[in-house]
This record gives sequence, C-alpha cells and structure tokens, in this order.
Amino acid sequence: MNKQKRTEIFARFEAANPHPKTELEYENPFQLLIAVLLSAQATDKSVNIATRPIFAKCKTPQDILNMGLEAFTEAIRTIGLYKTKAQNALKTCEILVKQYHSQVPQTREELEALPGVGRKTANVVLNTAFGQLTMAVDTHIFRVSNRTGIAPGKNVLEVEQKLLKFIPKEYLLNAHHWLILHGRYICIARKPKCPHCSISDLCEFKDKTKA
Repeated sequence: MNKQKRTEIFARFEAANPHPKTELEYENPFQLLIAVLLSAQATDKSVNIATRPIFAKCKTPQDILNMGLEAFTEAIRTIGLYKTKAQNALKTCEILVKQYHSQVPQTREELEALPGVGRKTANVVLNTAFGQLTMAVDTHIFRVSNRTGIAPGKNVLEVEQKLLKFIPKEYLLNAHHWLILHGRYICIARKPKCPHCSISDLCEFKDKTKA
C-alpha cells in the first residue's frame, strides 16, 4: 500500500460521504462522552435506544447525578455490562462537576483519568466533539486497516499510530468515521462485501469475495 493508493481511498470515501458522523445520538460533548462510555462491547443502536429518554432530560453531569445510580442503572440495563458502566458514568459525572465545572476536558490525559474512559473513548471524544486529529481504533477499524493494507498492525496502538502517520492530513479529521462505517457495512468480519466495495480495486486483501 503506497501513499497514492491511500490518498485515492480516502478521496473516494469523502466523495461518497463528505460529512460523516458517528451513529451515536447526542446533543453536546458531555452526552457524547457518556454515550461512548456506554458503547464498549455494545452496538450504537442499543446505546441510542437506552440513552434517548435519558438525554431528553439529562443535559449535564449534575442532571445524571440527580437521577441517581439506581435509576440510571435501570435505564441502561439493556446494554451489556450495564452495572459497571452505570457506576463509572456516575463517578465520571461527579468528577466533571467537582473538577471541571461540568465541562468535558479536552486533553487525552484528563479524559483517560475518568472512570471507564480508556484510550479509544478519549480519542472518539477528542475527535468528534472537539475536532482533534485523533484516531480511535475499534474492532472495525482494526479489521479494515489490516485487511486492506491501509495500516497493518499487530495491536490497536500500532494500527492507531500507523493510521495517524499514513492517512493524508486533509482526510484525518473524518477518517475515523469513514473507516468505522466501511467496516460496519461493507468490510464486515465474516464475509466482506467486496463486489459492493468502492475501494476494492485499491484494497490489498487477497481473498476478495465474489458476487
């Protein structure tokens, strides 16, 4: 995979979807943080179903604290690992109120210090809420990066670093969303939809599926 191929891949992604967005529903950086925190090992769809009634009433960390742990836990019980996630969410809200005047911090170090927030969650928030050039590597992006040859790596951090290095800067802000959507709907895990893929001729996957 060379620079010319990578540039063409992202040019095609942009042409097909100029303004990609996360499929998580939110109104402000705080709601996005909570939604991403809840989305670990869960689908965006399941998170949206749980958070819609919560976010309709809860716009700030204090709103969720007022809701209380028991009610919040019950409200997200359809999401995997809901008990642990509820505890982390409430602890995070408490820290945001006490230390950050209810605002979401805009550095990786501060975000990763929040309960339940790892590197991937921090990267999503920094990129999606604050427009920073970060790359949150989930299972979809890891698969697409390795399968296509865009940024092969043995682990998540290696893939993240290669993507940041190899993706042309003009495409970096939206690259996270394009790669996730491509992995979610086209370059799927078991049987990629190569005949319907817009970058099939550029992809270096040897076992392409046929129509």
